[in-house]
Amino acid sequence: MPPRNWRAEPKAPPNLDAPLKARILVVDDDERNAFAAVEALSELGHELVVARSGEEALKRLLAEEFALILLDLHMPGMDGYETAALIRSRKRTQHTPIVFLTAIFRDEAHIFQAYSAGAVDVVFKPIDPFILKAKVQVFTDLYLKTKEVERQSAYQQWLLDEHARVKAEKARAEKALRRTEARQDAILRSLPVVFHSRRPEPPFATLFVSDGVEQITGFAPERFTEQADFGTSRIHPDDLALVVERVSAATRTGHYSVEFRWLCADGQYRILQDQGVLAPGEEGEPREIFGVILDATDRKSLEEQLAQARKMEAVGQLTGGVAHDFNNLLTVVLGNIDMLATRQEEEARRMRRIDAVRQAAERGRDLTGQLLAFSRRQQLSPITLDVNRLIGDFAPLMRQAVGEAVTLELELAAEPLKTHVDATQLETALLNLAVNARDAMPDGGTLTIRTGREAGPGPLGRVSIEVRDTGVGMSEEVRERVFEPFFTTKDVGKGSGLGLSQVYGFVQQSEGEVRLESAVGAGTAFHLLLPASTADAEAPRRDPRTDAVVGGTEKILLVEDDATVLALTLDVLTGLGYQVTTATNAAEALQAIQSDMEIDLLFTDVIMPGGVSGLNLARAARELRPNLRVLLTSGFVGEDRMSEGREFPLLDKPYETAALASTLRKLLDRPERKSRKRASAAAE
Repeated sequence: MPPRNWRAEPKAPPNLDAPLKARILVVDDDERNAFAAVEALSELGHELVVARSGEEALKRLLAEEFALILLDLHMPGMDGYETAALIRSRKRTQHTPIVFLTAIFRDEAHIFQAYSAGAVDVVFKPIDPFILKAKVQVFTDLYLKTKEVERQSAYQQWLLDEHARVKAEKARAEKALRRTEARQDAILRSLPVVFHSRRPEPPFATLFVSDGVEQITGFAPERFTEQADFGTSRIHPDDLALVVERVSAATRTGHYSVEFRWLCADGQYRILQDQGVLAPGEEGEPREIFGVILDATDRKSLEEQLAQARKMEAVGQLTGGVAHDFNNLLTVVLGNIDMLATRQEEEARRMRRIDAVRQAAERGRDLTGQLLAFSRRQQLSPITLDVNRLIGDFAPLMRQAVGEAVTLELELAAEPLKTHVDATQLETALLNLAVNARDAMPDGGTLTIRTGREAGPGPLGRVSIEVRDTGVGMSEEVRERVFEPFFTTKDVGKGSGLGLSQVYGFVQQSEGEVRLESAVGAGTAFHLLLPASTADAEAPRRDPRTDAVVGGTEKILLVEDDATVLALTLDVLTGLGYQVTTATNAAEALQAIQSDMEIDLLFTDVIMPGGVSGLNLARAARELRPNLRVLLTSGFVGEDRMSEGREFPLLDKPYETAALASTLRKLLDRPERKSRKRASAAAE
């Protein structure tokens, strides 16, 4: 008995187009007679088989089917009568026509005996080919017609059997489909997801939506399928354009994913996450999108709460770190100022106090610079440089910083590796990484700096700088927070926690990427990936520090809204010998520029009240006075102004008198502007 799930393979139908042929068995012991019969019948196109005895004929008939048997009556051994009797005695051959061939037995008695033995006809030798062909043709035609009837009958039976089989298969398939649909419906009702299909063109008419949609939205599935734009009509207006853009893009990309707010039946918006794929339509049928919708409201709320908690933790850590460091600096500043104001001290001690105030102020300046680097808001001065050359020149300072217990090894690529970055910031980043590596190897070790090229955006890829140490490594918890400002694992007083923040911010602002590899006990490797450049490399511009302060007598329009900064800067400029006119906002400055007052240079803060920034003031001043020199200054210009304001030179706050004096002389001593384009290039 076949197994329960057994299915019979469908039989192939009879081939109604296959040609039918008859096979004829010629039984004769005389080779010449057999040959004569074959020659006479060959024109009929049937298959002719020769047997030389009755025994051989019987062996053939056991395995083969013949349309006609031509049997010689007079044969040695088993004669024709005996052979015919045996043929008729077998069920397989009892109806096969037999035509006796004889040259001896011509009398009526023998002919009667032949017919009694089962012969259907008798042909006398020598054989007349015409008579033999005519007789054989009658029997073969009858055989072929019989076979054709049998084949047609078999085909009809095959059709009946196939119909019954297909009907049974269809019944089984329908039963299995009903079971599957019932199972799928149960699964769909239990899952917190909505399955749907819809058109890929706006308004993305819904073709099918699972019952789960009612649990999420409060609307029955029929509302979506009966009204083509129902789904899109309740999307939040601010999200609709994004949804249309993302879903429409599926016709090009084959898939989409989008998150949006949807107005439910209770009047509340829920956040739905919809993603799907484009399925090709059947021939002549339109294409269709199949997708799933998840209710992401609770997840989104949790993510926002987590993000807010992390943000507050980071803000708390940042403000605490800034407060701690600046309170220390202000303690130094205020304490020394009090001593200078209340005590009469010898010149050497007074100068030491002034120097302490200066150092504290410089530390505050560096601290704000590191914070701006982390936030990617610092003012960079990028040039195209060869990384290998910069590292080679900077290596002695790094060796000095890591100390004798650490071995510094350089593995620099043979080819020049050029990138467009701020050289000073890159050196600072390398120094921060080297100092961190030194602290991670308290008992000494190896610090390896390796350069190379890596595949990345653009045809040139990226320049890779790897800084690897053999130190104690980091845990997963430390790795996740290592770039946060003021996060440090060092003892109090041994690190501010801003070094790696500077590295991260500088590389990100340079359109690069920082990758970190580290494990406890396995050392640490930082990979700085910077965009490659094809421009000619420049040598880093290192302005020599000089104590000589050179002033002038030119006329300067000073614009500053902070009264204390304005007073200090006025004192500095007048002390340098300049003639200074002041303004506290852009409106006052424009009045001065529009007057007949002689002005050689406009020195203005970028951030000012009144709705007009120093950058806009500078542009307006250039329109009125094309040859006017301009110098901008700011403690923080903002990301948008930082990119827009490169047409004018910028002096970062806080600045020293020497830096201000040097910058002013560079601007005032250059040749007079011949065109706006040339002046802009000179300012750069």
